Order: sequence, then structure tokens, then C-alpha cells
Amino acid sequence: MNLQPHLDRLQKRFAELETRIASPALFNDHAQAQAVLKEHAQVKATLALQAQIARLEQAIADNQALISADDDPELTALAREELPALEQQLPALRQTLLTNLLPPDPNDSRDTIIEIRAGTGGDEAGIFSADLFRMYTRHAETAGWHIDVMNSSPSTMGGYKEIIFTVSGDDVFKKMRFESGVHRVQRVPATESQGRIHTSTATVAVLPEAREVDLVIRPDEIRVEVCRAGGPGGQGVNTTDSAVQILHLPTGLIVRCQDGRSQLKNRDKAMNILRARLLEQKQNEENAQYAANRKQQIGSGDRNEKIRTYNYPQNRITDHRINYTMYNLEAFMEGDIEELLRALQAADVELRLAGLDK
Repeated sequence: MNLQPHLDRLQKRFAELETRIASPALFNDHAQAQAVLKEHAQVKATLALQAQIARLEQAIADNQALISADDDPELTALAREELPALEQQLPALRQTLLTNLLPPDPNDSRDTIIEIRAGTGGDEAGIFSADLFRMYTRHAETAGWHIDVMNSSPSTMGGYKEIIFTVSGDDVFKKMRFESGVHRVQRVPATESQGRIHTSTATVAVLPEAREVDLVIRPDEIRVEVCRAGGPGGQGVNTTDSAVQILHLPTGLIVRCQDGRSQLKNRDKAMNILRARLLEQKQNEENAQYAANRKQQIGSGDRNEKIRTYNYPQNRITDHRINYTMYNLEAFMEGDIEELLRALQAADVELRLAGLDK
């Protein structure tokens, strides 16, 4: 991809920002001055990164020329020794540059609500849902994120019919947004006595957590019901009416939360989920054209779209949106998913940059 037009545009914007900062009138409006100074720092850092990449590329070219010429054995040996380290730095710097060239998405830094639901496959689908929850939990631990279960509906065999949880931390939505869709597993279930491979599915929805300022939900738009929480008996059984169900009358959306022991906490959690789902609807409507373009390569993230296959007999994970295949299924299911998340981000960045050219 030719980045020069984007860099030229950025250089022009940098000059404009320099002119604005030089004007004393800018600082009459504190909020506007802060925004301009912040953008100026970001643009300056991106241009400095491009200069660093250019120097690195020149150093690589110089070392390759020395190796090809082979005129001085000592210099050639030094060039051979230095070249791999230089080449190793380049991909990460280029990826950072690509990301910096795009306008930031306001959702990137938001905490995220993830909903996993068992699809086709009976008990095995529920077990797979639990496997996905474990995978995301392990990845969150590695990334330094925090997970809070908001609602869950256990299935038999230790799985989940549904589990909804929040993930808090740095750039959670930015990294996890492409997990939305249908995940398919192919393996021999524990309940299979004849060793046959079964195919089951689970759906994942990734929603940026909405703030109250994003949209207003009026009291007359919701109907709140409370009831006794269900679940297994024993000492942990909840004998109070703490489960909360909220119906959003304008859209018909229904949210239920029962994992917390407090009715107030369950109501707050249910409102957070409802707010996130309504924000998703609103943003989908506003960004319909972008979603259509993005679907060409990355997919829409719709819950009815098969995005990934987990094939246990072949130790294979395949993401169908970018035709990306890995053969480290065991590690992947233990949360080592960063490589694929980066590949999905990179493909989306290229698509969005292509859109800027139009």
C-alpha cells in the first residue's frame, strides 16, 4: 500500500496545527486549545515514527548492499550480524504507523461487554461456550484486564447456555471487536462413545460499554420486573427476589441479570447491558455504509456469520474473514490469541486506509 498520500496529508495538517498554535487567540478557548495541542502531539509523533522507519529502512538497505558487495570481510560480517535485528524491528513499527494514520475510533478505549451463547450442537455447544469464556478469561489475565460476570445461565456437562461479562482495561474494545460472530468447533465430544467428530457452534457479541451520556433511557421506556434467581440449590441458593428483568418498550429488547446477590446491583448490570445493546443498534444504523465496505474483507461481525473454525483433530484455527490459519489450538484455547487479534486489526486498518483514498 502506498502511504505517501496519507503522509503528505498528515504533513499538511501538521503545518496547519503549527499555525493555529502560534496564534494567541487559540488559547482564549481552553477546551479548543487542549484539543489542538493533543492533535498536534499525535501528528508530530506519527511523523517522527515515519522518520524512524525511513532511517531503519535505509540502514537495512545499506547492510544488504555491504553483504552483496562483499568487498570487506570484516564489514560484511558486521552487516550480516546486524541485519536480522534491524529487519525484526520493521513490521511492528509499520503496523503502528498504519494505525496512527487513521482517525481514532471513540469506542477503542471503552470497557466492553461480551456475550457468549450456545448455538447448535446441544450439550457440546454449551461446553464450547464455556471453553470460549475460559479462553477470553486467560487472555484478559495476560493483558492485565479485569473480567466481571454480569449474568450466566449454566447448561449441563459444565457448559453455558449463555454468559455475559464485562472486560475492563486498556484498549479492550479496540482489540476484541472482531470476536463478534459465530464460532464453530469440530471435535469428538466427551459424550461421544463412537469417536465421531461433531460440529457445534457458539455466538459471540462484543459491545462497547455505553455511558449514560451516549443515550438517554427514560423511565417510561422500560418495564422492570424482579423475581427469585434460579440456579442450583445448596448453601449458595439465592432465596431473595434479586433477579432483575428489564424490557425496553420502544425496541422490545429484554435483559435479565441474576448473578449478583443484590437486586440493586443486578438492576445496574442489566441497565449497562441494555445501554450497550441500544448503543450498538444506534451505531450500526449510523455506520451502515462503513459496515458494508468493511464486510468485504473483515466481515460484519454479525452474530449469524461464521467467522472462525476450531478444528481439534487438525490442531487448527482458521479465521474465515481474512483466510488466516494457525496450528496451535491448545495454546490458543489457553488465551494465546494475540497473533490473530493483530492480524484482524491489520486487515481492518488496511481497509480503512483504502477508504480514505476514495
